[in-house]
Amino acid sequence: MKRFKIKLMAITMLTLTLLIGSCTKDVLVENPRSVYTPEFFKTELGVQGGITALYAHLRFIYGNWNYYNSLETGTDEYTWAQSADGNFKDMDLSGVGSITSQSAPASAPWGNGFSAINTASGIIENATAVGVSDALVAEARFFRAFDYFLMVQTYGGIPLDLGAGELKFNTSTNRKSVRNTVPEVYTKAIFPDLIKAVNDLPTAPRLTGTVTKTVARLYLSKAYLTYGWWLQNPNNIPTYPETPRTDPDGHDAAWYFQQAYNVAVEAIDNPGPYGLQNTFYDVHVGSNDRHSEMLLYADHTELSEKYNGASLTWGTSGNADNASVWMVTWNYTEIRSSGASTVQREAAQDYGRPWTRMAPTLNVFEETFADKELDSRYDGTFVSVYRGNWDKAGNNTPTYNNANGLPVAPGDAILTFLDNENPAVVYPTGSGPSNVGGGTLPGRADWVINPSGISRVVYPGLWKLGTYRTDNAGGLGQPNAGLTRPFPIAKFSEFYFIAAEAAVKGAITQGGKSARDLINVIRARAGKWRFDRGENTVRIEDNSALLTAATPAVIDIDYILEERSREYFGEGYRWLDLVRTQTWADVAASYRIAGPNKGDHNAQTFTRTIEPHHYLRPIPQGQIDSMEGTDAEKDAYQNPGYN
Repeated sequence: MKRFKIKLMAITMLTLTLLIGSCTKDVLVENPRSVYTPEFFKTELGVQGGITALYAHLRFIYGNWNYYNSLETGTDEYTWAQSADGNFKDMDLSGVGSITSQSAPASAPWGNGFSAINTASGIIENATAVGVSDALVAEARFFRAFDYFLMVQTYGGIPLDLGAGELKFNTSTNRKSVRNTVPEVYTKAIFPDLIKAVNDLPTAPRLTGTVTKTVARLYLSKAYLTYGWWLQNPNNIPTYPETPRTDPDGHDAAWYFQQAYNVAVEAIDNPGPYGLQNTFYDVHVGSNDRHSEMLLYADHTELSEKYNGASLTWGTSGNADNASVWMVTWNYTEIRSSGASTVQREAAQDYGRPWTRMAPTLNVFEETFADKELDSRYDGTFVSVYRGNWDKAGNNTPTYNNANGLPVAPGDAILTFLDNENPAVVYPTGSGPSNVGGGTLPGRADWVINPSGISRVVYPGLWKLGTYRTDNAGGLGQPNAGLTRPFPIAKFSEFYFIAAEAAVKGAITQGGKSARDLINVIRARAGKWRFDRGENTVRIEDNSALLTAATPAVIDIDYILEERSREYFGEGYRWLDLVRTQTWADVAASYRIAGPNKGDHNAQTFTRTIEPHHYLRPIPQGQIDSMEGTDAEKDAYQNPGYN
C-alpha cells in the first residue's frame, strides 16, 4: 500500500471557534484555543466550535494570495506583472517558469481541506450523541462536500479514508493513503453530503453568513455540471488515478447535465432570502457587502483583530490575511504631478496596497470588455481613473500642475486609462513627467493611457475586490493591512450561468428558461447603471434592452465563458471554469501585453504551453516527501507530468 503522511489529528483546524448567543446571536463569534482533544470534541460545545471553525478555515484559502494566483495567472484574465517572482511566473506557462510539485500556489486546497474534512466528519459522527440538530450537522456535511469538491477539481482523485475508514473521523496521525478515483469522490462523498445538506439546511441562514438550502443547491448543481463534463471528456483530458469515464450509479453525462439544470432552476424559483442586486455596481461596492446576492464568503471585520483573523494595521499576505487584490494592484503611488506624489496609498476601494504581481492582459480590455459604454461591468470591475488624494496625507497644497501644465486639485483625475483607443495620445520617451509613462491629449489635465498601452507595470486595478474601511477618519487609513471585507466565494447569480451551461450541454429546459433567457437575466442587469465610477458621478441609465437584444439567438459554451469572465473577472473563477469545460488550452493559448518597464506601450504577443497534464495541479511536494514508500510508490501517488 502506498504510504504518506496526511498530517491529520483528531481536530486539526488551525483555529477552532465557538458559537455563543445573547446579544451576538446573529454572528459567528470566535474563541481560539490552542489544544483540542477528542474528548472535548464529543461535547456540544466542541461540536459547535468545530462548526464555526469550518467557516473560519475559508480565510486560509480565499483571500490567500498564492491560491488566488493559481486561479487567475495563466488564464486569459491575468499574466505575471513587473514585480512577479517565480510563484507567479510558474503559473503563466509562457516560458518564464514551469509548474512543479514544489510550486506553492496550488497547495492551499490540499493544505487546508483535509483538516476541515476531518473536523466535519467528527461533527457528523458525534453530533447526534451530544444533541446537535440535523440542521447544524448539515452545515458540516456541506463543508465536507465543499472541500472534497474543491480538491477533486484541483487534483483529481483524492483520499476518502484519512486513517479510520472512508469518510470517518480520524483521531491519530495517519501515514497511509490511497487515492480514490474521481467517480468515487463524487458519488460517495460530494453528492450524498450535498443532497443531505439541501434536505436538512434551513431556508434562511441560522446566523449572518451561514449556509442554507440555497447555498447547498448552488454547489450541488455545480458539482453535477462539473461531473457531467468529466464523464463526457470532450477533449480527451487525462484523469488520475486512471479510471474509466463511467459512473458507478449508471448515469451518463446527459443525466448529470439535466440534474444541474433542474437544481439550479429550483433555486432560482425558490430563492429564499437571496436574489440579484439591482446593479452590478451594487454587487461590489464595499458599503454594500454581505448583501442578498452573496451566498458564501470568507468573512473579515475591521472591528476586532481577534475576529478578523489578521492584523488591522499591517498585513503579511500570509495565513488568514485577505490580500489577493494586492497582487493585481500596480504601484500607482509612483504617479507624479510636477514632481509631487499626488496619488497616495490609501485604504480605499480604488487604491490599497500595491504589489504588482499580476497584470490583466490586453485581450481583457479589447475583447472581454470591448463594450465599456452600455455594459456597466467594465466600470464596476476596474479602477480606470486615479484621482488626487494628497490632501488626505496632510498636504494642503491646493493644486499641482499635471498633463499639459494644467492644474489639478484633490479629487481630480491624475491618470486615466481610456475606454477606447485614441490615436491622438502622445506618449513621452520613457516614464516621462508622469513617472509612469502617461501620455497627453490636448486640453486634458490628466495623464492618459490607451487600452493598447497597458503593460506589465502600469494597468487598471481591480476595484471590485478593493479595500473598503470606515475607520480612515478622513485620512489615508490603514492601506497596509489585509482587507477587512469578506472575500466573495459564491453568488446567487451563478445559478443562471449553471443552468444556461447545462442547457447548452443538452438539458431539457423549462419555458422562459432557455440558455439565452437565463444569460439575458444577467445581461439585463449589466445594462443598468446607478453610478459611473470613471466619471465619478451618479448615472441613472438602463441599457438592458440593447444588451439583451445583442445576445446571439443561439449561445454556446464560448459565449457563456465570455459572459462568466465579464461577470466574475478576477474573483478566482477562471481557471476552474476553463478546466471544467476543457477549453483552457484554446482560450488562454496566447495573450498580448506591453513590457515591464514604465513607458513601454508596445504590446507583444506571448504564447503559453498548456499541456493535458496541466489540467490537474500537482500534489504538494511536502506530502510526497513524507511518504514512507519507495520512489516508485511516491511517483505513483503524484499526478503524471509532475514527477
